[in-house]
Amino acid sequence: MLSLSSSSLLRPSLHCRASSSDRSLGRKLFCCSMAPATKFHNLSKLEHDSDVLIECRDVYKSFGDKHILKGVSFKIRHGEAVGVIGPSGTGKSTILKIMAGLLAPDKGEVYIRGKKRAGLISDEEISGLRIGLVFQSAALFDSLTVRENVGFLLYESSKMSENQISELVTQTLAAVGLKGVENRLPSELSGGMKKRVALARSLIFDTTKEVIEPEVLLYDEPTAGLDPIASTVVEDLIRSVHMTGEEDALGKPGKIASYLVVTHQHSTIQRAVDRLLFLYEGKIVWQGMTHEFTTSANPIVQQFATGSLDGPIRY
Repeated sequence: MLSLSSSSLLRPSLHCRASSSDRSLGRKLFCCSMAPATKFHNLSKLEHDSDVLIECRDVYKSFGDKHILKGVSFKIRHGEAVGVIGPSGTGKSTILKIMAGLLAPDKGEVYIRGKKRAGLISDEEISGLRIGLVFQSAALFDSLTVRENVGFLLYESSKMSENQISELVTQTLAAVGLKGVENRLPSELSGGMKKRVALARSLIFDTTKEVIEPEVLLYDEPTAGLDPIASTVVEDLIRSVHMTGEEDALGKPGKIASYLVVTHQHSTIQRAVDRLLFLYEGKIVWQGMTHEFTTSANPIVQQFATGSLDGPIRY
């Protein structure tokens, strides 16, 4: 998981555990999951698009001679729960990193609340939207405790006291169903617990700010490597932190404005998202509501939904 915006050194209380490489990596990674900090150009909004939080327009991306994205366009609106599906290697994780500001498109444009992003994330704070990226591997720092991992960005860049941050970390962990784990190291956690710690890290924010921007969470294979029961727990947590979903583990409504999930798992498709985008060979070849997925007449979607070896998708 990631977060957006950071600059100062870690507080002294973290120096005993965080190596210089940890701190350097932390400043790069965490600038994608909590407070957005990118350069934008002003763009007037159309009234009917006033609820669009993130838009990709004709996005292309290549790595060397390998063309990953070939003109991807879509919008994420306020309140949406969107899934991105498709075969492996079709650019699903790449489009997440472009939306989060970790990669720049070779061609095409990304708009955040109607403002065109120019370049990658930076340390220049702007208002409008917080973007969180939850990595497939959880991306926790092995040398930091759970408390230090979840509160990393606040320790580094906020004006909150250590006691305030510690209390907020405890509350956020409880909201994802974890209690009494603040002093554990990642090596002492199960796979499912690591996923929940990563989710908590993407949810926490500076509560002392006068204005709290809406947040969009981007999940990269959040249930990968988990057993069916642990997957169900994570899928339900994704729903619970959504402001239009169920209550979280503390019985409070969710605070996430919208989210996008990259997944291969049918259970995640059915339980965690409402609308689907099918990415194949670098393009969106189908989109529709979740209940339309298994009844689509598109042969690519049919093959993916049934797992058949016969069809246009070849390995």
